[in-house]
Amino acid sequence: MADVSDQNQTSYDLGMHTEQLLGRTQQVFFDVGAVEEGGFAYPYATDVDFNKRGEIDAEDLSAKEVNQRIRELMEDGHGTIVIKNPGAKHSIAVGILNRLNLIIEGSLGYFGVGLIDGPNVRISGRVGWSCAENMMAGTVIIEKNAGSTFGAAIRGGDLVCKGSVGSRTGIDMKGGTIIVGGDTGAFSGFMMQRGRMIVCGNAGKNLGDSMYDGTIYVGGEIADLGVDAVPGELTELDKAWLARKLKMYELLPDKGVDHFQKIVAGKQLWNYDNLEPTEKKLIL
Repeated sequence: MADVSDQNQTSYDLGMHTEQLLGRTQQVFFDVGAVEEGGFAYPYATDVDFNKRGEIDAEDLSAKEVNQRIRELMEDGHGTIVIKNPGAKHSIAVGILNRLNLIIEGSLGYFGVGLIDGPNVRISGRVGWSCAENMMAGTVIIEKNAGSTFGAAIRGGDLVCKGSVGSRTGIDMKGGTIIVGGDTGAFSGFMMQRGRMIVCGNAGKNLGDSMYDGTIYVGGEIADLGVDAVPGELTELDKAWLARKLKMYELLPDKGVDHFQKIVAGKQLWNYDNLEPTEKKLIL
């Protein structure tokens, strides 16, 4: 691993900065030498071969045992792992900070594939609440439906559900892209801070409530907008990006994307604490 001083210099050269943290440090140093190979990597990341395939039959295993087995296969160099018979178990495939091609044949319960940074995941069934919570990078594609708080606090990567999802999709979203092929429930985009959300179908009540920044695109009807969420202008750049992104996941509507509505933050809440009481009432 490169010297820490070299790491700091490289981070500044790339436009990054160090954060001063109180108490026990939470800073993670990446292997700067990996920049020459295409990007940063965790120093404990495992080298895997995507052509080396492993399988896990999860029917008689606990979630902990399944996750441990995934790590053992990665340490053995397996870059493609197939999980069979997941049985809608909770917290499967969480905390994977490594490049990996993960195929899940079946459905997951709550908190599936959360806290991941790098893997490409395809799930043939459904997922429960809080799928891909705090996802950092990679792709997750769900072929059927998803529960509430889909993509909560996501920070990067592409999270795709080809079916419909529950309420509070993308709550506290901080980056990345969430794509929903069907409908989404109430309070989707609640307290959204950054990133983009695409809903090909209808959106429930209070869409984008208290969103601070970011963009929401809706192809169907919107029940109503939440506090400080306002219509935006759908530009040619928006249309080009939508068409390209939806085509990647075979979700591009036959009629194109011209009918999509764009929702952005009104930004009246940015200085909420400085407003007069009467002004606060008008916003809320």
